[in-house]
Amino acid sequence: MRIATWNVNSLAVRVPRVLKWLEIARPDVLCLQETKLSDEQFPRTQFAALGYDAAAYGAGQWNGVALLSRVGLSDVQRGFAGEPGFPEVEARAIAARCGDVRVWSVYVPNGRTVGSPHFAYKLSWLNALREAAASEAHVTSQLAICGDFNVAPNDDDVWDPAAFVGSTHVTTEERSAVAALVDLGLVDLRPRAFKGEPFTYWDYRAGNFHKGLGMRIDLVLISSALATRVTDAYVDRDTRKGKLPSDHAAVVVDIDLSGADGASPAG
Repeated sequence: MRIATWNVNSLAVRVPRVLKWLEIARPDVLCLQETKLSDEQFPRTQFAALGYDAAAYGAGQWNGVALLSRVGLSDVQRGFAGEPGFPEVEARAIAARCGDVRVWSVYVPNGRTVGSPHFAYKLSWLNALREAAASEAHVTSQLAICGDFNVAPNDDDVWDPAAFVGSTHVTTEERSAVAALVDLGLVDLRPRAFKGEPFTYWDYRAGNFHKGLGMRIDLVLISSALATRVTDAYVDRDTRKGKLPSDHAAVVVDIDLSGADGASPAG
């Protein structure tokens, strides 16, 4: 199974790029973030023409997540129990069973500035996600939580740690919240890069992409049972190039599921 995740930063603008990439990369499952579309606006027909079922969760011009699958799409869940809002719950998480794997697409709040209400919301959201993920991990050994976490888990995940002192995305609190997810029995897959470091995000400003000034904030957290079956994991930098790119690149993970058991005993 090939699972990919991509923050497209407005799907309405990127649909042609996404369709072209689907034809080239042929992921079995694609997790999308920042779709910025209502469910009614989601271009299901165009994805269906390529063999993909779609489940979307969006409320308009902000946030929005989706799952595209050509291996089945069932037990769809939008949001999760205990999810905090700001002040209302936002469209930031969607999950479904895709083939034998339970897949989540998540868009973690940015946090903006350390100590702000937005930062407190981010930490609260991550803590609530951990509780929801714990429930999932309790009943399945094949779980993947993918998306834009807006957290660089380690200093190696930013181009210059000194440039981020006092900023969000790298604080001990944020990194601890992601580590708490990993502690559920998940593995943070560090993808390889075809050039430079395996960053997934580069700000549009000042030519940061071409200078290699990026961050790894788009993560694939998968259960250890799946991690042992990973055959490849990479950042597709080409998705960040060309006309009208997102500021994020797609992350692709290949998993050999032959003979895998999809469920583990509860308790």
